[in-house]
Amino acid sequence: MYDVVLLIEQELSALDAGQVLALHEQLENEAEHVTYHVLLPVEDASSRVHAALGSIARYEMIPPSESMSPDALSRLDAELVAEAQAGLQRSLDLLRAGGHQAAGELTHGDPIGALVRVSNENDAAEALVLTGPHAVRDFLHTDWASRARRSLGIPILHLLEHETFDEQSGGGEGISGM
Repeated sequence: MYDVVLLIEQELSALDAGQVLALHEQLENEAEHVTYHVLLPVEDASSRVHAALGSIARYEMIPPSESMSPDALSRLDAELVAEAQAGLQRSLDLLRAGGHQAAGELTHGDPIGALVRVSNENDAAEALVLTGPHAVRDFLHTDWASRARRSLGIPILHLLEHETFDEQSGGGEGISGM
């Protein structure tokens, strides 16, 4: 059995799932069964509210409004978890449609800690990190893939979500090809 852990920033698209599966076609041809373990982080409601307020205006310009009630934050937390769970399920369905076993979980807090835990629990052969482009984090090596490489002794591949392999390598018209 060949275990692969996927840390995804958002729900897999059909393109993403197809590319992940294509990476392991040769193993399947050699009768090595591939199992995917998918991790999808969920942010908590208070973090999302603070980020939204911070992006609207700086505190010096507009004073912060009263904080949301605990009930409102609980409802928002439940909505975020429900949305993430549905996205995780759709991602697993895409991988399973390719004839593979796939399991997944939502993570709270540091996603790299969850990646390390799941990798160790399953004796993973490799990990894939799928995110959008984060130029500053990538440059400073604080992105998830760089952090995972420092924490795990297995190959880590960083893929950009919703871009073909050609677009990611600069050969196409994708975000990184600009």
